[in-house]
Amino acid sequence: MTDKKVYDRQALLHDSDLLIVYRDPITPPKPAPGQPGTHSNFVPTEPEIFIAILSTGQVLAFNGHVDLGTGIRTALAQIVAEELEVALESVTMVLGDPFEVPNQGPTIASATIQITAEPLRRAAAQAREYLLSRAALHFGLPQHQLHCRAGHIAPLDDALPAIGYSELLAGARHALTLADDVPLKPAHQYSLVGKAAPRVDIPGKVTGALTFVHDFRLPDMLYGHVIRPPYSGYDRGDFVGNSLASVDESSVAGMTGLISIVTIGDFVGVVAEREEQAAAIARKLNIVWRKPDTLPPMHNIEQALDELPVQKRLLLEEGQIDDALDSAQHRVRRAYVWPFQLHGSIGPSCSVAHFRDDQLHVWSGTQNPHSLRAELSRLMLLDESAITVTRMEASGCYGRNCADDVGADAALLSRAVGRPVRVQLTREQEHLWEPKGAAQRMDVEAGIDSGGNLTGYRFVARYPSNNAPTLALLLTGAQQPSDIPFQMGDRTSVPPYGYPHRCITCDDVPTLVRASWLRGVSAMPNAFAHESVIDELAYLAGEDPVAFRIRHLTDMRAIELVKALTMRADWQPRPACFAPRSETGWHYGRGFAYAQYVHSKFPGFGAALAAWVVELKVHPASGRIIIERLYVGQDAGLMINPDGVRHQVHGNVIQTLSRTLKERVSFEKGLPMNREWGSYPILRFSELPDIQLLMLDRKDQPSLGVGESTSLPGAPAIANALFDATGVRFTHPPFTAEIVRQKLEQSDISSEKRVEVAL
Repeated sequence: MTDKKVYDRQALLHDSDLLIVYRDPITPPKPAPGQPGTHSNFVPTEPEIFIAILSTGQVLAFNGHVDLGTGIRTALAQIVAEELEVALESVTMVLGDPFEVPNQGPTIASATIQITAEPLRRAAAQAREYLLSRAALHFGLPQHQLHCRAGHIAPLDDALPAIGYSELLAGARHALTLADDVPLKPAHQYSLVGKAAPRVDIPGKVTGALTFVHDFRLPDMLYGHVIRPPYSGYDRGDFVGNSLASVDESSVAGMTGLISIVTIGDFVGVVAEREEQAAAIARKLNIVWRKPDTLPPMHNIEQALDELPVQKRLLLEEGQIDDALDSAQHRVRRAYVWPFQLHGSIGPSCSVAHFRDDQLHVWSGTQNPHSLRAELSRLMLLDESAITVTRMEASGCYGRNCADDVGADAALLSRAVGRPVRVQLTREQEHLWEPKGAAQRMDVEAGIDSGGNLTGYRFVARYPSNNAPTLALLLTGAQQPSDIPFQMGDRTSVPPYGYPHRCITCDDVPTLVRASWLRGVSAMPNAFAHESVIDELAYLAGEDPVAFRIRHLTDMRAIELVKALTMRADWQPRPACFAPRSETGWHYGRGFAYAQYVHSKFPGFGAALAAWVVELKVHPASGRIIIERLYVGQDAGLMINPDGVRHQVHGNVIQTLSRTLKERVSFEKGLPMNREWGSYPILRFSELPDIQLLMLDRKDQPSLGVGESTSLPGAPAIANALFDATGVRFTHPPFTAEIVRQKLEQSDISSEKRVEVAL
């Protein structure tokens, strides 16, 4: 069940004794609803295949997304095997390679199982129905008197011997155009979907059988090392692509292994016989750069965000928001600020490229194979039909890291020398130049009346992004820097609570530094603001924060999840910060938050529902926080592979703890300063709390995306627990010991007036 080529595409398109389900190419290519396109004008000349059943009985299944360690290779195979009534082991998933699979857009937004699996499931069901129709002719019986089992079809009473799928296909070619209306197998008949299945990618990883892109080698391969400009991490401004003054190649003349120095605009690369030689040459090469005259004053992210040019986008307006807030008994005004954060791939990005005879082949860890091919086409001035992108496993990215950038680096260097070239970024290059998870500001006004009922909610989110074009395009001048914002600040911008008067706005702004999607995208900061405010309103109403939420939630599934999780956590109702517990210098608190990840451009569509209960203690003198216990609940509808979902939730929770408690990009003189792990700490295994998971079993509901949802309630649940422990509201993650200590010192929580601080 790997992408190792076990078939010939032309044979699938033309040979007999097999069945394919295909779709004619779509012009222009259309990704999943609400997802970014590939900016491609490439018109495929061949059909997009979804299912192929071979004469051997083997099933090939094709999906345009890639497995980023999320387990979708296993889950998609379960879906196909279930609809076709074949053994899971007989299904081979083909993922990602643009010439082989449908163009279904980037692998983002938790959309694989929820969205892009849908045509694959239909294709498998259509193939099953076709095989049943063939078997009906064979047996002389109506289809409803037949059943499929283990790749064979037989009468329901088994009065006649079963016939295999391959026998039904023998002697002819069978090609079906993907239909819109296909009878799907009802969920109550599932035997594979909804059951735990071992991840098919794990054995190859633990035994070393899988080749990661970092380990890939080609005959006659050379090694490249790129040298980045001094404007680290910037992709906007007149200086981008225009800052190289000179390169003195004589400064490295005669160095061992040197093959070539490649210079195009601000792109500079070294090619050598060995990797360490390329690095040594790059260190010694004398380069003069023109430094940018001015960079944004990034020491104050909130101010830097405020000073960006704004395109206001009204998302939702209901009722009379000004009157509702003016007449509120209690009114909350808060500004919440989320920091820039790193994707922090443990292995720096790597790629291999081979340019020969005006054909380019790139081996890449990209999450966007179709998009990468389109950008390489513009960079190399090649038709996309001349570019092959082979997607290989790489380090986890959880969004857009430097995988596409290094693929373009390798392509340029390979073209310059006419041989395969491998490029691996250094840790410093990965940290400084990866498209950061965007900083974000959320301004909120909310109110309640004298009865503790919600009155109005005004919300403005400001999220800087420009979709992070592949870096080589900008450095070489093949594409000019753009101030046009990429509209991604609206994820989960509407709170789940029943405010009768609402005004929701997104301030679309260009980048400060290079930024793109990171797990949770803008939804994670937006949910942080929503859930912090609702908690504060519950406190002002004098109510238990969970009971207050339940009273104002409008979705019964959300209410059921909240009740189930708080029952599991033995939540004892009381107002927050009521008789807080303190022992030996530690203050104890608990916090709750709920959210549903609504992904894709507004209004978008909902992924899984999630909730957290956090139990922590904080030491005001040092600012240290210890998360003692977590209860995390999720409703993802039908879980294709519950074990895979559990893996996703655990990883999501751990990363969210790290991002909330530790992670923040630092800047000095406008430049990012985190070059290594020492200056950008992440959570250690020793810091993990007891994590209790509650996954609701919803076999009667459609599958919802799980890749990002669980991250959303994490930060507000921790912030709300800190308030419960200290009476102080925390609005600017991460909650490092230094930040917590300073905040608590300013608030003087040692006094008996802790509750007044929040008011």
